[in-house]
Amino acid sequence: MDAFFASVELLRYPQLKDLPVVIGGSRFTPQQEAALVQRWGSLAQMPLAAFERLGGYVGRGVITTATYAARQFGVGSAMGLMKAARLCPQAVLLPIDFARYRAYSQRFKEVIVALAPVLEDRGVDEVYIDFTHAEGGQEAGGQALAQRLQAAIFAATGLTCSIGVAPNKLLAKMASEFNKPRGIAIVWPHDLQEKIWPLPCRKINGIGPKANAKLEQLGITTIGQLAAYPAHKLVQHFGKATGAWLHRAAHGLDERPVQTHSAPVSMSRETTFDRDLHAVHDKAELGAIFTWLCERVAEDLQRAGYSGRTVGIKLRFSDFKSLTREMTVDTLVQDAATIRRLAGLCLRRAPLAQRLRLLGVRVGSLQEGAPPPLAKEDGATARAAAGPAPAALRGFTPDLFGG
Repeated sequence: MDAFFASVELLRYPQLKDLPVVIGGSRFTPQQEAALVQRWGSLAQMPLAAFERLGGYVGRGVITTATYAARQFGVGSAMGLMKAARLCPQAVLLPIDFARYRAYSQRFKEVIVALAPVLEDRGVDEVYIDFTHAEGGQEAGGQALAQRLQAAIFAATGLTCSIGVAPNKLLAKMASEFNKPRGIAIVWPHDLQEKIWPLPCRKINGIGPKANAKLEQLGITTIGQLAAYPAHKLVQHFGKATGAWLHRAAHGLDERPVQTHSAPVSMSRETTFDRDLHAVHDKAELGAIFTWLCERVAEDLQRAGYSGRTVGIKLRFSDFKSLTREMTVDTLVQDAATIRRLAGLCLRRAPLAQRLRLLGVRVGSLQEGAPPPLAKEDGATARAAAGPAPAALRGFTPDLFGG
């Protein structure tokens, strides 16, 4: 989907079309949204002067996404809002509304399945589709079905998407980025040298910053150079599995099927604070955030129909160093109260002398279904599994943030 979160927001605020807009920060409460509607009649009638501008932002939030107009200024996903404010102070800042994005995500995927039922869900805004036996999937190299999908998605949601069609998932992923927004790109095997090899190695999905830096040290900056590099040398530098994969990927080879069902490994929620918080001095605020995160993870689990045996936390301190702690129990976990209690026990094993800038909660080792009725984790067993608290923190309640 093209700039998915931002595009969904533009349906709500059509007056912002073609303007630089960034999405980030806490969502409006229902009361705040109702107040705006009462004042202006509807959100679509809000004057431009009523919107918050990025130049006035103070805090440490990050951008979730941005419109293409904002991207022209160098603003992009995962960038700090303060940095983005320096690049594009005139941009409109809108809050995140994940519930709305999930609803639109479900709608566009339902449209796709009606036309091409073999679909692999890759998150809220992206899918892989097998065109092999879908009606129109082999016409003009897939162009006919791609156009039908774009038209049907737009008719049902008002949103646009870009589609890459290729012999495999690796090439289709790259092709989907060629003509954004509203683009369709067809890549045949014989297009490899012309369309794929001139691209930087980072365009291969799976090559991250560290692998890319290592390739650059070897003098490899393009996919074509990677394809020409001896396979046995890639194995020497990256190991057997990764080296072989790099060689095959550079030659456009990928045998992965489109998987119509893939069970999640874990579910998590995290948040970055507007200011650094201390475990003691800001205990009440941290406790409220901690509870909220556990409740959101529980809702995600229940909505998806999963429960798990591993509960963990993620902390990022004021010096930007991160730490995780987790524990695994014998019974399945799905409810917010149990998740919070076990996550609180994980906190006992974390040093909390420094101030915190981020807090996250995770449930892993997932299985389909809810826990058996009346099955509850034994508190004594869980406390034993959690291990002793750091000496400096003994005397606090088991959950350091209260509750």
